[in-house]
Amino acid sequence: MNFPQTYKQDLTKTIDTIDVDKVQQAIDMFLEARSADRQVFVFGNGGSASTASHFVCDMVKGASFNRPTRFRIMALTDSLPTITAYSNDVAYDAIFLEQLKNFARPGDLVMGISGSGNSPNVLRAMEYANSIGCNTIALTGRDGGKLAGLGKLNIHVPNPHMGRIEDAHMIVCHMICYYFMDTESTR
Repeated sequence: MNFPQTYKQDLTKTIDTIDVDKVQQAIDMFLEARSADRQVFVFGNGGSASTASHFVCDMVKGASFNRPTRFRIMALTDSLPTITAYSNDVAYDAIFLEQLKNFARPGDLVMGISGSGNSPNVLRAMEYANSIGCNTIALTGRDGGKLAGLGKLNIHVPNPHMGRIEDAHMIVCHMICYYFMDTESTR
């Protein structure tokens, strides 16, 4: 068997570990946030930052365009000037926390993504979100890390391979987004 075949086989096994009941709970949390006109915040580092940005793009355009109700959602990974200012002047572990202090309100929805579950900047932001009464979703990998216990909902991919964790997280994000794109009318 060649490497691509092996990777595909291992990825298929990883996808099978996704708890679709928890993904449905996440969909319900997004439905609730949209219907209550709540803000949604998504963030992560590295590949998880890319997942956050991709997911937000899908939700802003695909799940909102030409629809009677839209998502108020932003990726805290997307403001490079803000991220670098906080990294340089305060600390890297403050980059998401400080943005939430500007924008988040009780009842908003906050989704932190971390393959290791131990990214200090993600943990600090989730702790803050919980402290002010936000609804929180954690997307985790490996053993879940500290983040697993911080999300009111934890969607865990129990795999040690970062690539497969990130692949599965993107699939979870597509499950959420495409629920809205494929099941709701654009009228």
